[in-house]
Amino acid sequence: MNETAALAAMIRKHERIVFFGGAGVSTESNIPDFRSSDGIYKKKRYPYPAEHMISHDFYVEHPSEFYDFYMHEMIYPDARANDAHKALAALEDMGKLQAVVTQNIDGLHQQAGSKTVYELHGSVHRNYCTKCHAFYGLEAMLQQRNTVPCCSVCGGILKPDVVLYGEGLDQHVLSSAIRVISEADMMIVGGTSLVVYPAAGLLQYFRGQTLVLINKDETGMDEKADLIIRRPIGKVLKEAVAQL
Repeated sequence: MNETAALAAMIRKHERIVFFGGAGVSTESNIPDFRSSDGIYKKKRYPYPAEHMISHDFYVEHPSEFYDFYMHEMIYPDARANDAHKALAALEDMGKLQAVVTQNIDGLHQQAGSKTVYELHGSVHRNYCTKCHAFYGLEAMLQQRNTVPCCSVCGGILKPDVVLYGEGLDQHVLSSAIRVISEADMMIVGGTSLVVYPAAGLLQYFRGQTLVLINKDETGMDEKADLIIRRPIGKVLKEAVAQL
């Protein structure tokens, strides 16, 4: 039995599956990840390390430089859902997948049709005025892409609803993710190196039967996995769903 056939067989056996994903899920949509050789953290044209430029302190102290980086390196408005996103939406439609827990902020799971998505690090599609709390979607931010975006109501600076370094995770999202993971009988983990905490620590709450890892590199959970697949996640999930 090949890897995707083995994955399909595991999916058939379970009814409460949770998918936990990271940046590698969206690389097939031409959104770069963070730590690879051509990832966001390797950008050379900025005067500070990327981790510093997407921190809360940097946003407060240097909003112009923060938004220069954020608008040009973190937002990909033309990206489209890939085979991984679509396969997960299909599994939800089948009643197999209970939820997606994602570290991504691009909204591609929802674009593909997934309904229950817990976005641990927020979303570029939600933005708020820091003064009057008016809501703005992504399009409004893009209209001010080359400046510090301001509220049309009160003139306050807008802030994306994304978790910057130095900020805590949304407690409702976090508790919901813990709940679905603790109730799952199978977890599929994909496109993440499992090094970003506290998000990666959520796997400790999994008490189910089957753990599958789909990632190009080794992770700290490899020894606990029932199945490890090193191939592109979109191709793997598409092939597995086609066999159900």
